[in-house]
Amino acid sequence: MTADNEQDIKGLKAAGRVCAQAMKLMMESARPGMTTAELDQIGEDFLKKEGAKSAPRAMYNFPGGTCISIAPVIAHGIPDDHVLQDGELINIDVSAELGGFFSDTGASMVVGASNPDYDRLLEAAKAALMKALSVAKAGKPLNLIGKTIQQEAARHGFNVIYDLTGHGIGHHLHEKPSAVYNFHKPEDRRTLNAGLVLAIEPFLTTGRGRVVEKPDGWSLKTVDNTIAAQFEHTIIVTKNEPIILTA
Repeated sequence: MTADNEQDIKGLKAAGRVCAQAMKLMMESARPGMTTAELDQIGEDFLKKEGAKSAPRAMYNFPGGTCISIAPVIAHGIPDDHVLQDGELINIDVSAELGGFFSDTGASMVVGASNPDYDRLLEAAKAALMKALSVAKAGKPLNLIGKTIQQEAARHGFNVIYDLTGHGIGHHLHEKPSAVYNFHKPEDRRTLNAGLVLAIEPFLTTGRGRVVEKPDGWSLKTVDNTIAAQFEHTIIVTKNEPIILTA
């Protein structure tokens, strides 16, 4: 989607704000002893209260209002009766539709007590996202986003996950560009245009950077059972700094 008028921008900001607030509430609520289904219900209840709909449930009949992934699962984890453990690395992904506009955000965190290895990975993934946002400017190559993410990951001693990408978003959860790579792809000649709405989501890992789908048909885990982290924002590209809709 290209947001080219104030009505679009207003609608996108409203959807982004609801996703960001749901994410914040879920991260603050996550604690050892609760199930991922209970945590998911907190997020979905909030979305409903705000008049928003869970995007994965509405678009793909996903069996949850949000995605909650327990390492080594990094994406599309199904909320269920798994009891969160102290020190567990999890990822929460919230996407929703409000007033015909979609937004998407995600974050990884440690439940309860953390440890230095997880902290380093989380900080590197956050840094990769912020660096990627800083180069997402109209007129710049789209592949500069992936190049920046890959360089930042390497600078911290981590790898990117090659099989998972960001994407266009706006009137649907997934739109063109269908893939915003998290690595440098020289043959990708696409250019960013003003008003383009993107979900940028670096995935960093200690492993090989490949994922495999679990038998549940949804959950994606690292092939080598290594840990991974993801942070995601939905943005509107401008000539200068992007408008971060899910801040």
